[in-house]
Amino acid sequence: MSPAPGGDGEQARTDLNSIISWFVRSFKYLYGLRFEVKGRQKLAVDHPCVIISNHQSILDMMGLMEILPERCVQIAKRELLFTGPVGLIMYLGGVFFINRQRSRTAMTVMAEVGERMTQEKLKVWIYPEGTRNDNGDLLPFKKGAFYLAVQSQVPIIPVVYSSFSSFYNPRTKSFTSGTIKVEILDAIPTSGLTVDDIPQLMDTCHKAMRTTFFHLSSTPQENGAAAGPGAQPAQ
Repeated sequence: MSPAPGGDGEQARTDLNSIISWFVRSFKYLYGLRFEVKGRQKLAVDHPCVIISNHQSILDMMGLMEILPERCVQIAKRELLFTGPVGLIMYLGGVFFINRQRSRTAMTVMAEVGERMTQEKLKVWIYPEGTRNDNGDLLPFKKGAFYLAVQSQVPIIPVVYSSFSSFYNPRTKSFTSGTIKVEILDAIPTSGLTVDDIPQLMDTCHKAMRTTFFHLSSTPQENGAAAGPGAQPAQ
């Protein structure tokens, strides 16, 4: 599990995030990567919320550290815990790991996250696509982030990264210098919503993020298979 809430655990997470941020920023400048961020102030809130963003590659970590707000924890799939130094850093940084193959375990972790989120006024960062995706579009969303937000009655703040395709090759893991555009969208409230409203909430968030993704990437939006959260079963 993650470090204990509050006290030394909270300070350790803050200190580690600062160290990781320093290394990430140094790497960014060394390799000529630039970030243009719009709407950064929308993450500077003092209440709990769920932050969702698209997920293309490990380079997302640089974008995350570029705008990571205070008192923010992440949720990631359990497989990442066993990826050597990266997994160790994520564990020490307070990441909550979910075993997607065991629904009861995942539900237990999400319930714990929801309780801590409201009690400690945490922000929780989740990648709703559920996996990395470099197909030039957004994958359908999984339901977990939206259940968490609705059950806790906290707003959702979407974050969108532009496509990395112009400077990054995910198959060879090679990249050249380039600019990544990041836009933080307006918060989407969940007050008064119930589980029955989740499909519509998912659709609203997906459409807003997909439209922004194509705009930031300067590519035409197509009505493909990934056009909405209902295109594949959500988990």
